[in-house]
Amino acid sequence: MNDDVMVATYVVVDTVLTAAGHRDHPLAQVSDAEVLTVAAVAAAYFQNHHERALQVMQGMRYLSGRLSASRFNRRLHALAPWLEALLETLGTLFATGEAFVLDSLPAPVCRRVRARRCRKVRGKPYCGYCAAKREKFFGWRLHLVTTPAGVPVAFSLLPAGLHDLTPVHELTVGLPRHAQTYTDKAYNSRADEASILAATGVRLVPIRRANMTPNTWLEKVALREHRKRIETTNSQLEAMGLQRLRARTTVGFELKVHASLLALTVINLGS
Repeated sequence: MNDDVMVATYVVVDTVLTAAGHRDHPLAQVSDAEVLTVAAVAAAYFQNHHERALQVMQGMRYLSGRLSASRFNRRLHALAPWLEALLETLGTLFATGEAFVLDSLPAPVCRRVRARRCRKVRGKPYCGYCAAKREKFFGWRLHLVTTPAGVPVAFSLLPAGLHDLTPVHELTVGLPRHAQTYTDKAYNSRADEASILAATGVRLVPIRRANMTPNTWLEKVALREHRKRIETTNSQLEAMGLQRLRARTTVGFELKVHASLLALTVINLGS
């Protein structure tokens, strides 16, 4: 574990919660900022295993008091709206510059062969296909917009069967005007590119398919540079266990995804 990352995570969380007017319960031995910090540390270093991260941080006296695993779980679920609001606030804060990267990655809830027995999600919309790995999966797909440094500024968790273009308008609406958003071949759509440019001033720059007008040499240079960054970001999320998350409910699954994005934000801000 990295002390700098843990301290930075706590400072960021506590600052945002305080600025938003959040108050801890007067009888709580461990603050809400510490609870969210444990979730982020669990994502960064324990593959989202909350109980293990809680035990280690309490054993090393990083927390101000004692907290059982069951109580931690109840408090974390109660703080779920604050965690999502925290990510939205950070995304708005760091959505600056002229270049962004958009991509998606699988977030399966179970193996495809067990899809019929899955209780968290059901139905054909959750049956997806990962072209990079050439395999089918069952669950969600995380659509993510990051800065060139790998800091998340917008995200959407949708059923895996939906097309990558489904959330693209929502994801680009908060980006600065005249920004370039670099994507892969899955986002090729002249109609969507035109509507996004007209509505937000953001230019979508996907890798063109072989039967399309090729990218300019400037676009090719930028795509080559920024595509490496998003692949690194995807690898970071995979290392956090995003594709092997264990949760009994959809809310718990979303919590771990959001905690992973918070950890990714703090780690890439410090790199």
